[in-house]
Amino acid sequence: MKKPKNIRGSMPGNSPRALEPFLEQAAILVKEGSTTKARLILYQVLRSTPGDRMAHLLLNHAALMDGDLGGLRRAVELQRTLPIPPDIVAWNLSHLNLRLGVMPQGWDEYEVRCRIPGLVIPERHFSQPRWNGEPFPGKTLLLHYEQGFGDTLMFVRYARRAKALGGLVLLDAQVPLADLVATCPGVDEVVPEGSPIPPFDLQLPLLSLPRIFQTDLASIPAEVPYLSVPQRVPNRVGIQDLLARSNGRVKIGLSWAGSAIHTRDAQRSIAPGALSPLNALREVAWHGFQLGATEIPPLHGMTSLAPILSNFSDTAFALSGMDLLITVDTAMAHLAGALGIPTLLLVSYIPDWRWMMGRADSPWYPTLRIYRQPKPNDWGTVIRQVVEDLSGEGVGPEPGPGDQVPDNGADQP
Repeated sequence: MKKPKNIRGSMPGNSPRALEPFLEQAAILVKEGSTTKARLILYQVLRSTPGDRMAHLLLNHAALMDGDLGGLRRAVELQRTLPIPPDIVAWNLSHLNLRLGVMPQGWDEYEVRCRIPGLVIPERHFSQPRWNGEPFPGKTLLLHYEQGFGDTLMFVRYARRAKALGGLVLLDAQVPLADLVATCPGVDEVVPEGSPIPPFDLQLPLLSLPRIFQTDLASIPAEVPYLSVPQRVPNRVGIQDLLARSNGRVKIGLSWAGSAIHTRDAQRSIAPGALSPLNALREVAWHGFQLGATEIPPLHGMTSLAPILSNFSDTAFALSGMDLLITVDTAMAHLAGALGIPTLLLVSYIPDWRWMMGRADSPWYPTLRIYRQPKPNDWGTVIRQVVEDLSGEGVGPEPGPGDQVPDNGADQP
């Protein structure tokens, strides 16, 4: 990109088109870690256009990159005084507070997603009222999914608590998850996406349940497993036969990439070749859970399970045969966590809010240990640390509550 002129001079007008080159350059500088230079540009943009949302978001991102949480909070709070929609400010604050464990305030702020177009997918327009957490004996509550597979797997755990307050609990879920989430305590019936929904009286999206129950770090329902392998596993025999070939060795599952259409896929996925240091681990049978992969890691004896994984029931059954899963931030992490499978989660320097900050464990999944990039794009250090921890052990060490790691930041609000 050609460097814009007048970086230290005045802005050439305050139209969005005139400011665009400066914002583009600032975004590149933030991504590269040159946050001081990025701030000089962004402050100049804001002198010209104080309410520019992208400039504020980039300043938030720069503060995260620097580990300046105080500066990040001040920047977000400042947005309240600027011509920025209050819902956008609350959305930014929700991400900051949730990753810092400021609950239930963060859940209250997170509700604004329902008022911001495009944040809740699919959009729902039910005539039945939203459930507010009151007892509902003799009535039917519909819990409906939103966003991705991982979100459904993570928050379906609350069905048990909802069920304790009333009558029937229906769960509207993605088709590939239907049989699996039906095993969750508290779910009376699963309605696969697109199927007719039986009559119901109340409804609520899954990701609003933590707010309903005023969840804080001490009250997260973290009992696992809360999902189990369904009775119907389409490729049960084929999976059993394949896993039997590696009996006598440590079985480790591997997932190295998320969805290619995810906005942050470039940050959260790992190039297969970067995993080659894992070859230092001996007596390991590697099993790839990556679907649609055009390239696999160059690991000795690597077996791809993808051809016989038709849905999440197959995947759950195959995972139940693993001693350990190593995965990036995808639905696989949530599935393994919900099943109680020992898991090493590899996350980028700025990961999603739900993995919080500065800790090696997860309050959501007690069998999961987090490995964080010490600087942007540094997967090499992460993989070396995994090899060091697993060498001579076969499986990873159990994370202790609140285990601390260097504070590397988290996802931009």
